[in-house]
Amino acid sequence: MEARELIRPDPAGPAMGESRSRVLAAVQDAGEPVGVSRIAARLHLHANTVRFHLDALVRTGLVERVVEERRRPGRPRSLYTVRAESNAIGQRSYRLLAEILAGFVAANVDQPARAAVEAGQAWGRFLAEPPPPFRRVDEDGAVEQLTRTLSVIGFAPETRAGPTRQIRLHHCPFREVAVDHRDVVCAIHLGLMQGLLAELDAPVDAERLEPFVEPTLCIAHLSARAEHGDG
Repeated sequence: MEARELIRPDPAGPAMGESRSRVLAAVQDAGEPVGVSRIAARLHLHANTVRFHLDALVRTGLVERVVEERRRPGRPRSLYTVRAESNAIGQRSYRLLAEILAGFVAANVDQPARAAVEAGQAWGRFLAEPPPPFRRVDEDGAVEQLTRTLSVIGFAPETRAGPTRQIRLHHCPFREVAVDHRDVVCAIHLGLMQGLLAELDAPVDAERLEPFVEPTLCIAHLSARAEHGDG
């Protein structure tokens, strides 16, 4: 038998940062107890960094530590898996509700993708934290706030610089629903990013979202906001 270390989740725990969200997503996507070295290789992180984040996830109750069954000589490894209770709660409630709403919008709303973008924009504006009066958010500040918000939601975002700025989303918290209702769910996510940046009057906008470039990767492409001025 595998020895399991169970810790109750702390609902008042702090929001996860980018790296910790990516580690959690990697554990979720593995589908089986997974070791530190495998996660480190996938995320291109140092094993000690991964171990630090896993210990924190165990303390908050999102992940449980499993001692590997080992029939050959050597010290058994510590493996990690997402707590079954957390997965069951999500499957019972949010996934079902999301399926119902996305299916209804797709079947009964004219131009469902456009309606979904507008709904996402409204929520993005609500989630934004505008700067104090007479201060303007620059591009770096806007992208930082957007990335932080996406991290709290559970997208495990990673920013990439280049000819065009990108936010790589390593984990979609609505992945199962998005597979069947991509036009609605992905449009909501794009709209959310657009609404947040518009509310900040940021000099950058979310131009487009490439869903499922890889099975666990979507890419948001950012561009300079054409109508943004200095006065």
